[in-house]
Amino acid sequence: MNMNESDRQSVVQMPEGLAVRTARTPTVQIRPSRGLFHLDLRSVWLYRELLVFLVWRDTKVRYKQAVIGAGWAVFQPLISMLLFTAIFSYLAKLPSDGVPYPLFAYAGLLPWNFIAQATSRSGTSLVGESHLISKVYFPRLIIPLAAASAPAVDLVCALVMMIPLMLWFGITPGWQILLFPIFVVIALLAALAVSLWFSALHVKFRDVGHIIPFFVQFWMFASPVVYPVSLIPEKWRALYSLNPVVGVVEGFRWTLLGQHAPSLATILPSICIVLVLFVSGVVYFKRMERTFADVI
Repeated sequence: MNMNESDRQSVVQMPEGLAVRTARTPTVQIRPSRGLFHLDLRSVWLYRELLVFLVWRDTKVRYKQAVIGAGWAVFQPLISMLLFTAIFSYLAKLPSDGVPYPLFAYAGLLPWNFIAQATSRSGTSLVGESHLISKVYFPRLIIPLAAASAPAVDLVCALVMMIPLMLWFGITPGWQILLFPIFVVIALLAALAVSLWFSALHVKFRDVGHIIPFFVQFWMFASPVVYPVSLIPEKWRALYSLNPVVGVVEGFRWTLLGQHAPSLATILPSICIVLVLFVSGVVYFKRMERTFADVI
């Protein structure tokens, strides 16, 4: 067959172009874990764009057809704050450690709403995304991580309402406001620590989906959201501080309201429990990950 010069160039150049594109395409090797602590967290970083997309998708879907949109992120804690003020401040006469109770309650609701929403969404996220897990490979850890990170948008919106409340009551944060991001990260780790256990267990035991709402409700009243830690008897306070939310709520109130610094005996046990639950949750999640596609 006779070919002109342009045809010969196209035949020669096409394989070269394909070879270049093939060389640049990353190769993913899916292998079983080789040890208890072989967590392969690097793959989560490689799929970070998928993580960002899932967070954006969850946030967009949540408020897509809502009349006031992201305003619900402010409306919900504001109404809860007014309700708690009427019941626990005016009727029950609970103390608030020298801080106006509306601010005291709102500062406690900020981290609690974030942790509660993150736990509820992330705890059932794997079953909710079963159509993805059974069809395509990606690090499964991304799904509960994205579900737990999405409520951070609500936290940012709710923080905006904190500014006029603080101006109304004449409260000015001090230097400790610089430590606020640290407690936000601890709140995210606390939610993930619990969610990783719940999400992995939910794949095998669907009863977990019914347990999570009751657990979250009990967890709230076992945490210093509507009452101060000072109400807990001294002999029980060390045991009470093992609740991961205790250190987070106390840290939020301290950094935002500038009240007296919480004792290390209250903060450190909570942070240590968060780290232990988070590390053990990641290990358990990665061990169960190999069976997700078959069981789900």
